[in-house]
Amino acid sequence: MSGLKSLAKDTAIYGISSIVGRFLNYLLVPIYTISLPASTGGYGIITNMYAITALLLVLLTCGMETGFFRFANKGEDDPVRVYSTTLMTVGGISLSFLFICLVFLKPIAGLMGYEDHPWYLGMMLIVIAMDAIQSIPFAYLRYKKRPIKFAALKLLFIFASIALNIFYFVGLKGTNVGVAFLINLICTSIVMVCLISELRGFRYTLDRELMKRMFRYSFPILILGIAGILNQVADKIIFPFVYPDKATADVQLGIYGATSKIAMIMAMFTQAFRFAYEPFVFGKSKEKDNRKMYAQAMKFFIIFTLLAFLAVMFYLDILRYVIGRGYWEGLRVVPIVMAAEMFMGIYFNLSFWYKLTDETRWGAYFSLTACTIVILMNIFLIPIYGYMACAWAGFTGYAVAMLLSYFVGQKKYPIDYDLKSIGAYVLLALVIYGIGEWLPLENMILRMLVRTLLLFVFIGYIVKHDLPLRQIPIINRFVKK
Repeated sequence: MSGLKSLAKDTAIYGISSIVGRFLNYLLVPIYTISLPASTGGYGIITNMYAITALLLVLLTCGMETGFFRFANKGEDDPVRVYSTTLMTVGGISLSFLFICLVFLKPIAGLMGYEDHPWYLGMMLIVIAMDAIQSIPFAYLRYKKRPIKFAALKLLFIFASIALNIFYFVGLKGTNVGVAFLINLICTSIVMVCLISELRGFRYTLDRELMKRMFRYSFPILILGIAGILNQVADKIIFPFVYPDKATADVQLGIYGATSKIAMIMAMFTQAFRFAYEPFVFGKSKEKDNRKMYAQAMKFFIIFTLLAFLAVMFYLDILRYVIGRGYWEGLRVVPIVMAAEMFMGIYFNLSFWYKLTDETRWGAYFSLTACTIVILMNIFLIPIYGYMACAWAGFTGYAVAMLLSYFVGQKKYPIDYDLKSIGAYVLLALVIYGIGEWLPLENMILRMLVRTLLLFVFIGYIVKHDLPLRQIPIINRFVKK
């Protein structure tokens, strides 16, 4: 249990930067959706640009972040040499990519629909290159068990971004979408300066033989990453090209992008868990009881993502005020996107069997299958169903990837997951959700009260079956007294 306690502690610290940071980042959603009304399509441009950014960032890191953890923990290579090789590899690729794109910026911007504003793209390309390089020092902080500095820098970016956005969009009442990208560039540069200590103090060495081994290991993870990020952003990239009414494509994409932000609460928890779980898994890979620990971690992950799902859905009447009223018509996508994010989190947990056995090609197979489903559903269904097709495509793609990874993983690296208990939690959550959604309560206060009571029923079940209060040290001491 000491391993799980350590995981919980690190998850909590990483959660400060991920959950609190993203929660604060939600301030940008009302700022943008009020300053840029849905009818202008401005938020649609932001949604599209950040989707492209996410895809390019995966391409530039080349799966080397996970490769760094694997080779630094193997014991066969000097961790500092692994870090140096990884940093130089990702840095070289990122800077080369940036140089080529800036040289041909205007034609590239034209192809992407930004011929009138090429520096929207130019600024974000610089941000992408810096983010890719920064991902390796951030990985090194996780490897060195320094979650506090990791969290502090992530929060620094968020606070600086919020402050500058409030200053321009609220204080100056600005409406220029390009300023949002300029602010991102400024804040990313600040973080880069703060990472200087992780970029010096060692000898830069590019071990070519090590680099080749890392690429062989990381290439399937790159394919997995591309497919995985496409599962998340393909809809936002494809939408403007296939939506039948070109004049309102940015408007509809903005509505979908804004309402999907509410569902990102699930992604916050998943990301915080991931930051702690990845080094935890590789660090525990040689221990005898590791599979039992992985099974326990999976169970608690599912329990608390179900709790997050219920909390968001039950308080959606309040959370909808995060976005401007003009975007509320898209709130029907929230439960679908949240369920998709839950499937993605479970898939991430399941994925470690092929990372630990060095059979990372399986991850590429699963993610490519899911990606194909997502892309095809978006291409063929967006013209008919609009942004609802985007939500259901993500749901279907993640569900398929999750199921494939589970069934193949049980043959290759069997783990005795507590399916009976997990199934009971899922069933209970569905029943409680159904009751909360379908009770005919028009009064909002009464509705919130009933839903809160239902939420406590779920929490009570957790406490009774898997988190007895007497196991919590403070409460146990109080009870003994």
